[in-house]
Amino acid sequence: MASLPSKLILEPLLKGWLLEDIGRGDRTTEAIFPLGSSTGKAHWLLKEDGVIAGLPIAKQVFQLLDEKIVFLDKITEGDSCISGTILVEIEGSKDALLTGERVALNLVMHLSGIATMTRKYVEAIADYPTQLVDTRKTTPGLRILEKYATQVGGAVNHRMGLDDAVMIKDNHIEAAGSIARAIALIRDKIPYPLTIEVETNNLAQVQEAIEHQADIIMLDNMAIPTMKEAVKIIQQAHKKIKSEASGNVTLDNIAQIAETGVDFISTSATITRAPWLDLSMKF
Repeated sequence: MASLPSKLILEPLLKGWLLEDIGRGDRTTEAIFPLGSSTGKAHWLLKEDGVIAGLPIAKQVFQLLDEKIVFLDKITEGDSCISGTILVEIEGSKDALLTGERVALNLVMHLSGIATMTRKYVEAIADYPTQLVDTRKTTPGLRILEKYATQVGGAVNHRMGLDDAVMIKDNHIEAAGSIARAIALIRDKIPYPLTIEVETNNLAQVQEAIEHQADIIMLDNMAIPTMKEAVKIIQQAHKKIKSEASGNVTLDNIAQIAETGVDFISTSATITRAPWLDLSMKF
């Protein structure tokens, strides 16, 4: 079940995005419909098949403009819907409906696109115990919502930021001199219970990460046979160490990667390659 960001986090973001769009006022709407002068009804129509994400967030957009707006979901968040489905029915002041339309639609179209792409990747490995995770390759300012959308699609969130966990990447290793030295420098400086993940690209590095008690070992851009051997080494060495495959993950090869026995597969594709899902609002 996806966890919706707290209202304390969402509201300032939504207010900022509304201010960006409204500026000094919605010239068109305000001229036709003075504030709260009349009410109306509208619905959202899906124009292509996809997984829906972001409806509770859209509701908050409209209710920031008019707390009396009624936002009635006709489907459930995370449902896979076909083109032509009516997603929501909305009733309230016409000025609020028209002024909030674009921000609300943009968010749901973007997040639904991510959820739709994520669901495809999740379904491709449904026959394996491997879990799909996202990455930090997100749009600045939108990370918390984009990662929410991958959850809706069925993925597990990787760290939200640099403070969530330790990840020793190739540049850290190069700068420190070795995996062993990087882990030694970090071990006594991080609070419990942060985990240590190490990025590796060959079997020698995998063995070094095991010897120095990494919690998670990332197998980065490894060929499938090498990855399979790395997973075997990790599982034989320590049952508690988790493995994560990453790099050049596609819908065409993700099942092969899962077959190696890795615990997790991480990819940015569910966010960076996801087109928006097309939908519109009709009065």
